[in-house]
Amino acid sequence: MPTVALSMIVRDEESSLPACLESVKDLVDEILIADTGSKDGTLKVARRYGARCVSIPWEDDFARARNRALEEVRTDWVLYIDADEQLDEKAKLALPRLLKSSAADGYFVPEFDYVWSLNVKVWDFPTKPNQTGFAPAKRFPGYVEHAAVRLFRRRPGIYFVGRVHESVHPRILQTGGVMRKADFPIHHIGFACDGEIRIRKNLFYFQLLQKKVQETPSDAQAHLQLGLSYFDNYRNFEAALNCFVEACRLHPRFGTAWLYQGLTLRTLGHPAESLQALQRAKSLCGHSADLAEGEGDAYYDLQDYDAARRSYKRALTYRNRWPAIESKLGLAEVRLGRTRAGLERLSRAVQEEPLNGDIHDRLIQACVWLDLLEEAAHAADHKLSVAPPDPQSFLRAASIHARLEQRETAAQILRAGLCLFPHVERLQRCFLELAGPPSKSAI
Repeated sequence: MPTVALSMIVRDEESSLPACLESVKDLVDEILIADTGSKDGTLKVARRYGARCVSIPWEDDFARARNRALEEVRTDWVLYIDADEQLDEKAKLALPRLLKSSAADGYFVPEFDYVWSLNVKVWDFPTKPNQTGFAPAKRFPGYVEHAAVRLFRRRPGIYFVGRVHESVHPRILQTGGVMRKADFPIHHIGFACDGEIRIRKNLFYFQLLQKKVQETPSDAQAHLQLGLSYFDNYRNFEAALNCFVEACRLHPRFGTAWLYQGLTLRTLGHPAESLQALQRAKSLCGHSADLAEGEGDAYYDLQDYDAARRSYKRALTYRNRWPAIESKLGLAEVRLGRTRAGLERLSRAVQEEPLNGDIHDRLIQACVWLDLLEEAAHAADHKLSVAPPDPQSFLRAASIHARLEQRETAAQILRAGLCLFPHVERLQRCFLELAGPPSKSAI
């Protein structure tokens, strides 16, 4: 029977490591823990599970750290997971069979990244409802699924590459190896970390991605990854666009890079150029929810509301009952004169995802455009009561009430906004205008 080792790199994982090792301990012949400088009880936990522990330096390079750990392994196969992950029960039956097979040198293992909302996505992966039955993840409503090579033969030519988002996948291909898909998943619990931890992780990975691009400037995937960090985490769309353009230049058939180039161009106010890039993405990798939604956004900006409506409806065939897309479709329907259907769709989207401020704004926008100011005021007040606050929401709500000649209510809203955002000059100026004699100036 071929042997397999669990190979891990860890640091300060005392709290999450027990569940991880408990899920693997009976399935591997060896547990190799490479510690990069833990100050808590991580190593004590590891040794309790019979792990062989080695200390390695952290050099801002995940591939180098994993390869240092790999050097210590002596088994036929290597399985790698992280401390905030757990192996699924299906691995008990699947793993021995995969190890005996001569048909593969590496296996893509599905990874389930659990999230707190069904209405988020990671890169271009949509969220799926959590029906896995995995008890430790029961509290999460959904997960995002993707796959990476987590199980591979130990051979001299197979090692990790990439300072961040590291993988053995390229080396297996370069050495003529064959890859198959495993029929068991890895559950990633730590993906749904809190805001402060997520901010620190995002910055950490962003800095590593910058170094990765500097070291491998001809790697289109590295440019895409850095662009996604700019796009998703820092909203620096100009920098993101430069990365996506470079990725497409290096790899003209890179469909995902063309997709994000299109999405970024639209965000920067270039809908016609956005449609061209999205069409290129479609020709390379076919239809998808993100692509259809991006086309809808670009058509909407070009005031082609019928084309936008068709694109949003196509996006919903991939993501049924996705409130953000439902609200965009509702706004397009209002613009096309389908007022009742559009407003009903917009209201339903708000009910289904009340924490999403953009969905509230679309309903408010539709009501204002239709001159339904009472309904717009109600929608703006509702947003302030349920969605995360921001200065613009207070200004918008106060403006609508002022147009309804409800100056006292508008002043109260601005006063509440100033309590949360006392240094926002526009809030201060508008409040002073309302506190003075009546005027026709707009907020």
